[in-house]
Parts: sequence; structure tokens; C-alpha cells
Amino acid sequence: MSSAFVRESEEQRLNEVAPSLGALQLYLRRENGGMRVHETKTWYSQKYKRDVHEMSDGLTYAKDDDSKWYIILD
Repeated sequence: MSSAFVRESEEQRLNEVAPSLGALQLYLRRENGGMRVHETKTWYSQKYKRDVHEMSDGLTYAKDDDSKWYIILD
């Protein structure tokens, strides 16, 4: 489905995505025009005190204390 046909009320923000890696990948695929996004690396960050996920879109994601996804900006 083209994003042109998605109603504004159906848009989803990153922090609204379910706290699973599969849900993140599905969200990123929709955000990238259907291009598949996969995990390239995962590790525990001492700095952030949580698991971080480097994805093929070039960004790194983590979940906050409320299990909401966010982008790590370094």
C-alpha cells in the first residue's frame, strides 16, 4: 500500500511500535518505502545500560525503561 493512501490517523510513530525486534523491522520497512531493513549488530551498551540494535538503515535503536523504541544519536 502506498503511503499516499494511508490516512493521517493510521500513521505510527517509532515510540508506538511494539517492543519486539520483528515489530521494529516491520515499522522500518514501512517507513523505508517497502525496502527490507534487517539487524546488522546487537550488543549491550554500558553507556546506555541496555541492548542496542544496529540496523541496515544505518541507525541504532534501543528501548527505553518503558520498552518504547528510540534512536540512539551519538
